[in-house]
Amino acid sequence: MATRSPIQQNPDIRFLGKLLGNVIREHGGDQLFERTEDIRRASIDRHRGEDVADLGLEQLNLDETLAFVRGFGLFSMLANLAEDRAAPVAEGASDLAAALSALEEDGIARDDVARLLESALIAPVLTAHPTEVRRKSVLDHRAAIARLMQARDAAIAAGNPAEPVETAIARQIALLWHTRTLRRDRLYVTDEVDNAIDVMREVFLPVLPTLFERWENALGRDLPGFLRLGSWIGGDRDGNPHVSADSLDYALSRAARLVIGTYLEAVHDLGAELSISSELASVDPALEALAEASGDTSPHRRDEPYRRALAGIYARLAATHEALTGLAPARAPVAERPAYPAPGAFLADLETIAASLRRLGGAGLAGGDALARLIRTVRLFGFHLAALDLRQNSAVHERVVGELLAAAGVHADYAALGEAERIALLRGELAGARPLRIAWHEYSDETTGELAIIDAVARAHSRYGPEAVTQYVVSMATSVSDLLEVLVLLREAGLYRKGDQPECPVMPVPLFETIGDLEAASEIMREALRLPELAALARTRGFQEVMLGYSDSNKDGGYLTSSWHLARASEALAGVFAEAGVTMQLFHGRGGSVGRGGGSAFDAIRGQPRGTVNARIRITEQGEVIAAKYGSRDNAARNLEAMASATILATLEPERIAPDDARRFAAAMEEISRTAFDAYRALVYQTEGFAELFRQMTPIAEIAGLKIGSRPASRKGSGRIEDLRAIPWVFSWSQARVMLPGWYGVGHALDAFEDKHLLRAMAGQWPFFRNALANMEMVLAKSDMGVAREYAKLAEDRALADGIFPRIEAGWSLAHDTLLDATGQARLLEHSPQLDASIRLRLPYIEPLNLLQVELLRRHRSGDDDPRIAEGIQLSINAIATALRNSG
Repeated sequence: MATRSPIQQNPDIRFLGKLLGNVIREHGGDQLFERTEDIRRASIDRHRGEDVADLGLEQLNLDETLAFVRGFGLFSMLANLAEDRAAPVAEGASDLAAALSALEEDGIARDDVARLLESALIAPVLTAHPTEVRRKSVLDHRAAIARLMQARDAAIAAGNPAEPVETAIARQIALLWHTRTLRRDRLYVTDEVDNAIDVMREVFLPVLPTLFERWENALGRDLPGFLRLGSWIGGDRDGNPHVSADSLDYALSRAARLVIGTYLEAVHDLGAELSISSELASVDPALEALAEASGDTSPHRRDEPYRRALAGIYARLAATHEALTGLAPARAPVAERPAYPAPGAFLADLETIAASLRRLGGAGLAGGDALARLIRTVRLFGFHLAALDLRQNSAVHERVVGELLAAAGVHADYAALGEAERIALLRGELAGARPLRIAWHEYSDETTGELAIIDAVARAHSRYGPEAVTQYVVSMATSVSDLLEVLVLLREAGLYRKGDQPECPVMPVPLFETIGDLEAASEIMREALRLPELAALARTRGFQEVMLGYSDSNKDGGYLTSSWHLARASEALAGVFAEAGVTMQLFHGRGGSVGRGGGSAFDAIRGQPRGTVNARIRITEQGEVIAAKYGSRDNAARNLEAMASATILATLEPERIAPDDARRFAAAMEEISRTAFDAYRALVYQTEGFAELFRQMTPIAEIAGLKIGSRPASRKGSGRIEDLRAIPWVFSWSQARVMLPGWYGVGHALDAFEDKHLLRAMAGQWPFFRNALANMEMVLAKSDMGVAREYAKLAEDRALADGIFPRIEAGWSLAHDTLLDATGQARLLEHSPQLDASIRLRLPYIEPLNLLQVELLRRHRSGDDDPRIAEGIQLSINAIATALRNSG
């Protein structure tokens, strides 16, 4: 086996680790510090290959156990922070300048890129999926430490003393030590909205305009707002009974309050800056008209038309703020003015000021940072900040539409109809003007709630503009009628309007989630785009979106089969859309872990099948991924730029694989996928007792007590794996260090495939296969079958564990060995030394946490009701998830 070089530890990790050690000694006492150090050193020695039989965990009493787990959890968080500073999450030459240079080498000019971006859309979509285990208070302290580390860098670079900043960092770490790690109460939807708003305020609002300024300079022209922010938080009702019309109203109002409040401050600051006097400079007529209409009659500003114009703009913006949020701004306007009817009117006034400044003093005056930044910000965020998606399960729509049809006397049993009959009935409804809703009828709570949501969307469009809510995701979509049902519901609020060219500002988006759904996706969309109503809507808006679900397809068919079927579905859909003459936009429902589509977004986008990106892509960002990728402005800028660069490259760069090789690789992948699928299904769904073993050897039951989200862990409250949500499925296996969803079945498939030379060629030349193996390799490196064996001992039925767990171990060994053979490596991550060092640094800190968690689980499940045991389990779940990073 190839020898590993010693880990070159990041100096920031050493610095922060030393400060944390000092805090533990000072605030936890010498005994805790010494015992923590003894365990740390023993674990490091064991992972260096030394014969260490005992880590000394038994010397910890319960109180020390809780403190120890908190300490190791804090170290992992600080190590993550340090690594993000030194080696950001975004990988490769992922900035726009590198992408432009690469494309120029292929003969693709910058003007070609600029033209592409005129019709592009790239959107990270924030979701509230419960995989972020840390409290907001903890994340706030982490952000403060990150800012202080930047200040320390600046002090050192300038040759100034760094001690005051280092003292402030130590204080933040001490505050973290005394900050409660766990949430006492389950998050409400409003909490999730508020957390997202904080990220938007601190990161997206300042970062996106700065990126666009850089990109416009690189391309030498103004760019449309092709990179926009989206959100599900407050609109995602699938399986979450707590999301309602009130949630939607709250999310939209909070976003408007933030973005318009930001504009108010910027306009006020511009008024302080633009002190130009009409006695010293000529006044543009359009600017003079704006000043005269402002209502500002102060004699002190008689000769200051820019200030007067901005006072009027501020007054209109203040009225807009009050109209949209119900709150008056903190700073009162100088006059009463009508609210802006839409962001475009506000933008036009700002551009009037910019044009006047250009005529007065050229680009130097007009291009001032503050005004140019504000104009870019308004173009990007409007009055809504982030487009809010709706999402609901198709089964709910079926029940609601059925109830509406029955109450209206149209059809008594819609659910009993076949697909063709449903389509005919729904199209007939869409062709008429009569609403189905009867004002005096008493509908079920479900139907009443769904209609309230649709009404809330109509109000949102009237209040914030149609950009506020544009997509309606239909989860578990299996038919064309699933899309028509949404249009029928939207019609009830006047959002769907019939005619020769039907109109609907909200687009139904099918979400294909299981392996079977992915296989059927292209035929469903072919049939959908043949319907005049759906085809006309798609052509009017210029595109139709389809969402692909990574999580459930993985739980259904295993990692490799899911990945392959997602790629195949994308290609098949591209062909269908090309036939229909409609632009396709794919929405990728990725999670943080590899088992839910995680991994490098830059590589994932570039690895998409040819012809499926077309400069239009949306991607979910959720849970711990939001903190990892967007936890600081620098990190956010890198990752957003990586997403944009990858999208441009995936659309414009020439195909690197010869057609004959592409066909050979795809044919091989079909065979490999089938074998992997069979192996995965045989274990997970066809092995008697597997679900019981999963629940007994992982902390799935205890994870439910973490209070990390507003959604229930299971769709139907049953014990079946089919009904379990993908997040707790993946999260639980990660805690037990098995990480089964990220690799099981792949080893069986690679081992059974006879042409090993072809496998090596695929791994070396084909981006899809190379990325799939790279992500699996990371998962294998983070898993540990020795630790997992300790979790298997928790099973009440020893015979069950002894019968199934060896199959899991054998599957891991097969995946490990066949991956090394295909990639030509002697050990995992031999070709990825930076990632290898990162994981190796963490492993000695994770193993003691796992072993303590096993012991605490054993005591808890045996009936020990000491509250410290339950707290210790939850602390350990938190700490392990932090150390593993992408665990959910």
